[in-house]
Amino acid sequence: MLSMINKTLLPLSWLYGMGVWVRNKLFDWEILPVEKFDVPVISIGNLAIGGTGKTPHTEYLIRMLSPKYGVAVLSRGYKRKTRGFVLADGHADNRSIGDEPYQIYRKFPEIIVAVDSNRRRGIRNLLYATKSPKPDVILLDDAFQHRYVKPSFSILLSDSRRPFYEDCLLPAGRLREPAKNVKRADLIIFTKYNNKLRITNYELRNYQFPIINSQLAYRSLLPVFPKENSTQKESMERLREASYSVLLLAGLASPEDLIRYIEKYTSGLQTMIYPDHHDFSRKDILKITENFNRIQNTNKLIITSEKDAVRLIHNPHIPEEIKDLIYYIPIAVVFEPEQEKLFAQIIENHVKHFI
Repeated sequence: MLSMINKTLLPLSWLYGMGVWVRNKLFDWEILPVEKFDVPVISIGNLAIGGTGKTPHTEYLIRMLSPKYGVAVLSRGYKRKTRGFVLADGHADNRSIGDEPYQIYRKFPEIIVAVDSNRRRGIRNLLYATKSPKPDVILLDDAFQHRYVKPSFSILLSDSRRPFYEDCLLPAGRLREPAKNVKRADLIIFTKYNNKLRITNYELRNYQFPIINSQLAYRSLLPVFPKENSTQKESMERLREASYSVLLLAGLASPEDLIRYIEKYTSGLQTMIYPDHHDFSRKDILKITENFNRIQNTNKLIITSEKDAVRLIHNPHIPEEIKDLIYYIPIAVVFEPEQEKLFAQIIENHVKHFI
């Protein structure tokens, strides 16, 4: 892991760390205000930048809690084109509420989804100012550093292949704040776990809270532009059996996992990689179409991530002739049975404490 740390940037990390230390002390000393609420507020966040799987874990919590409770998800709505508090409705898209909130809203229309960079104001609106039913549980997306709200329960995610205790502060490493601040968490989930890794209480011996491992599993391909009343799916196995060629579009913080997964099913993979949350322009779509048309194989598809799909759905530049050939890969969180039971027990017991 030390090889992934840029030692030449360590002096800048020390300066950055001083600023973070001062900010956190202002909250610890109650100079900056911290607000609590009378409903369970569950934060899902991390110490590092980059993809640790916050959205799939938030979706897992939605599936767990929504059959019993009224659930709301509050996010800042990164890179949206709106300001202030926005409650998702039938007119919402990724530009109005952001990529991940729109993805969640499309998958779970029965819950409340809202965005606000001021989480205190956002929670107050959800509880007191909107016409929607008052939620029983509020899930805060990417809120570990948003200390103006005191969550009732804080879940910290860490990529098991680059755990926070082997990393260092930006810009030399990927941490937004020092590893010791994990003490603010109530539970740690090491994501993208495999059996070759051995993360135990030894590394976290100073902190007494549960440690759970999770994996991200890819599901069947789904069309980005589904036909009405269609349940159309495409299996990855069929891609291999029919020798498909694939053009992969990925605007992700960490596209490597997706690339490695698709490589298992095709020897004809081409990739077009973009920055995280990339907004596909007309020029981008023209280039994508040109590259796709150059593929000689008659069996070919464009595959993208679920997060990228929400930016393509309303894109006006995509030619009609390729829409039926664009698919995305959903991902889901998977726990080992005993860990799944433990996680459900911890979360449900916490929610019951409030309700």
